Amino acid sequence: MDEDHVTRLLEEIRDLQRRQVEAYERALGNQQEAMRLQREGVGRVRKLLIGLGVAIIIVLGIVLVLLRYVLQHYT
Repeated sequence: MDEDHVTRLLEEIRDLQRRQVEAYERALGNQQEAMRLQREGVGRVRKLLIGLGVAIIIVLGIVLVLLRYVLQHYT
């Protein structure tokens, strides 16, 4: 092979490697963003579950108070 051909091949390999590194960096950035979004989603779900737990406790308390009232006045 002549020197120009070897030089072109080496430049093409270099350019391909640069594009591969750029693609890897984009993929890594996307993965980090996905992990951040997942952490935020888990935080929201946790807050929702806590809120639902509190609501269930309140409802159960109301039901127990009403049940006690009914049992005291209608038995």
